[in-house]
Amino acid sequence: MPVRLPLAKALLLALASLLAATCSVAQTISYPAPNSPIEGFHRGFDSALARHGVVGGGFAFVHSGSQAQLFTYGEARRDSHQAVDNETAWNWASITKSMTAIAILQLRDRGRLSLDDPAVRYVPELAQVHSAFGPIESITIRNLLTHSAGFRNPTWPWDCDEAANCDWQPFEPTKWSQVAAMLPYTHIAFKPGSRWSYSNLGYVFLGQIIERLSGDDFEVYLDKNILKPLGMTQSYFDCAPYFLESHVAASYLRAGDVLTPQPINFDTGVTVSNSGLKAPIADMVRYLRFLIGDPALPIYEVVLKRSSLQEAWTGVLPVSQPGEPLTPYTAGSPQMGLGFFVLESNGRRIVYHDGDQGGFSSELLVDTTGHNGSLLMVNTTDTGGPKASDATHPQSNTEPDPGTDLRLALRAVLLGQVLPRYTAH
Repeated sequence: MPVRLPLAKALLLALASLLAATCSVAQTISYPAPNSPIEGFHRGFDSALARHGVVGGGFAFVHSGSQAQLFTYGEARRDSHQAVDNETAWNWASITKSMTAIAILQLRDRGRLSLDDPAVRYVPELAQVHSAFGPIESITIRNLLTHSAGFRNPTWPWDCDEAANCDWQPFEPTKWSQVAAMLPYTHIAFKPGSRWSYSNLGYVFLGQIIERLSGDDFEVYLDKNILKPLGMTQSYFDCAPYFLESHVAASYLRAGDVLTPQPINFDTGVTVSNSGLKAPIADMVRYLRFLIGDPALPIYEVVLKRSSLQEAWTGVLPVSQPGEPLTPYTAGSPQMGLGFFVLESNGRRIVYHDGDQGGFSSELLVDTTGHNGSLLMVNTTDTGGPKASDATHPQSNTEPDPGTDLRLALRAVLLGQVLPRYTAH
């Protein structure tokens, strides 16, 4: 049946509106201008990556509504000498948690849950967990968001006797049933809400809450409600779609002069809600701009209200513990917010999250005072160890060695020399 003219006109108007919305989040990316504050950082960035033996990496800096400035370094894949470019897809690892937190806040803002609801209300299997600190109902969604529920850090707690003979064991649980089977053998380490202890497992539970309340798989929910609205069209979770496979970066662990390639293009299984995001830096710039904010783009308020982001960026408890060594996650004595670390630096409130997995190391940082932000990614982790690591599975490194992690030095330069030279528009 031919389409009537009024309907055809309506369809064209809808298409035009959709294109306009897509263009509104499209971002222009340039290379640093000579003598700009970020250009000096660029030179230090290259030398730092070379000093740490990094195979490839990238960095982006965004100031309010200005063009994003991006620079790349080295090779995405050492074996083929494929250069890093704007299309290179990286594993952002635990930066995924920031999106998981946003998804939970979306559901809260839509009246589907309260942050102070018991987590067991939505994930009944948690009733099997042993707690010496009172009823399991005392563990709230807020506790999961702030890593204060008392759950362990490793998602998969058992190691092989000989790593070289355990290629049959998945890197992470591939199914929820495997995590559920471990819950009767899981205990709460401290009174919920009393202290901070990083937990990938807690964010697996948040992923389950998102799935069970929305009716969508975690990946589908985030694609529909975060990635698509922000125009992140080359972002995905876990293994790459076929048309993007050639852009996937390889990754490596370095021990002295020895590089150990890590499994490429792997699936994080049921732990996708704590570490499954893959994206090029150009797409992550779109996410960064959303976090920085722009009143002229109403789609940002649709993704998440600014007031809810501000709530997420309010520190509620310290992350450093007496007697524990500092890591890039805990250096500078930050507070933990709802899915974001919060740090006060030279009168500025900085929120950030790092990611470490399978040789990838990353950092997302937002200067909420100056309306600035940066993204860092490298595909090589200097373990500081004397021997090469096993390459059977991607290595999860949530407590990086501060002596060999380049992020601490680069962050110090950003906070001390770059960000103070940029002020809010």
